[in-house]
Amino acid sequence: MITPRAAAHVTALPAGELPAYVYDLTALDEHARAVRAALPAEVELHYAAKANPAPDILRALAPHVTGYEVSSGGELAHVREAVPGLPLAFGGPGKTEAELRLALELGVERLHVESEHELRLLAALADELPGTAPVDVLLRVNLPVGDGDLGGAALAMGGRPSPFGLDPRRAEACVPLLRGRRLRLRGIHAHLASGLDAPAQLAVAGRITAWAREFGDRHGLGPMEVNVGGGMAVDYARPHTRFDWAAYGRGLRELAGRHPGVTLRIEPGRAMTVHAGWYVTEVLDLKHSHGEAFAVLRGGTHHMRTPAAKGHDHPFTVLPTEEWDRPWPRPAALDEPVTLSGQLCTPKDTLAARVPVAELRVGDRVAFAMAGAYAWNISHHEFLMHPAPTFHFLR
Repeated sequence: MITPRAAAHVTALPAGELPAYVYDLTALDEHARAVRAALPAEVELHYAAKANPAPDILRALAPHVTGYEVSSGGELAHVREAVPGLPLAFGGPGKTEAELRLALELGVERLHVESEHELRLLAALADELPGTAPVDVLLRVNLPVGDGDLGGAALAMGGRPSPFGLDPRRAEACVPLLRGRRLRLRGIHAHLASGLDAPAQLAVAGRITAWAREFGDRHGLGPMEVNVGGGMAVDYARPHTRFDWAAYGRGLRELAGRHPGVTLRIEPGRAMTVHAGWYVTEVLDLKHSHGEAFAVLRGGTHHMRTPAAKGHDHPFTVLPTEEWDRPWPRPAALDEPVTLSGQLCTPKDTLAARVPVAELRVGDRVAFAMAGAYAWNISHHEFLMHPAPTFHFLR
C-alpha cells in the first residue's frame, strides 16, 4: 500500500518531522498518464482542484489534463498562479459578486452557473466590463435519474432536491436571459453524485448527454459541451481496488459516437490523486482499556479528517522501528485488534477502530494510505493548536 520510494523516505525521516504527508509524484504521473490514455482523445479531462490543491500536485498533473475545475475565488486565484497556462472551469454554489468579478477579470474559460439569480448577476457584471469578447457559461442542471442509478453513490448532489444546480424547467427559463448579453451558452454541466463505479458512471453520463443534446437541439445552440462531472468511486475498505478507467473510456467512446458534435468533459478529483499520498506518523502511547488496545498517535484527524468525514477505518501499514532506549518495557499490542487514535481530546479522533495487527509498538511508524485527496485540505487544523505536519513531494 506504500510505494518503495515513499517507504524509504518515510523510514529515513527524523522523528521531529512527523507527522508528515508524503506524495509520490512519479507514481502520480504514471497514474495520470494511464487515465489519460484510457480516455478517448476528444474527451476533455479537468482535475477537480478541491481534492488536493497543492501546487506540486497541480503541476504534476498538468501534462495530462485539459484544465482544472475550481469552486471558489480562492481556488481560482491559487490554481491560476500555480499552473497559469491551462484553462479553468469555475463552479460551485453561492458564488459572490467579488468571485464572479475575479473570474471575469482573469478570463476564466468556463463558468458553471448554478441559478437564475447567479446568471443575472453574472450577465450584469459582464456587461460592465470593457470589450466585447463573450463570456462562456455552462448551466449546471440537477437532472432526474432512473431508479437505482445513484444507489451506489457515496454522496449524491443531484437527482433529488438539492442546493446544487437548476431544475430542468428553470434551465429552460435561463435561455432567454442570455439573449443580447455578453454571455454565451456553451453547454450543460451535471455532477450528480460521487462514489459510482464505471458502469454506474456511464449510465448517468448517458442520461446527462442525451438530455443536454435534446436541450441544445431544441434551442438551436449548435455544438454542445457536456460536462458529466466526476465522483469516480474510491473504496477505502478495499485499498487495492481502482476505478475501471479502461471500461469507462470505452463507454465514453461509445457515448461520443452516439452524439456527434458533442464535446464530453469529465472532472475527477479524488480518483486522480488519492493513491499517491500517505499520512505518516508514529505511535506515542499504547495502552489497554477494559480489554481493548488503543494506540495513541502523534497527530490525528485535525491533520487527516478523511476517516471521520467518511466514517471508515482508514487503511494503514505498520513500519516497524527497532530503536528503544527507555529503561522500561516497550508497550505493545500483539496479534489483536487495535484502535488507532490521535491526540485530540475527543473520542471522535479515531483513524481506524479495532483493526487486527500482528504487532504494534510505541515508536513504530504508521503510514495511512489513500491520503492524496480530501485529507489535509479538509481538516480542522487549528483545533488544540498542535503543530502542522511536514510535506514531502517525491520525484
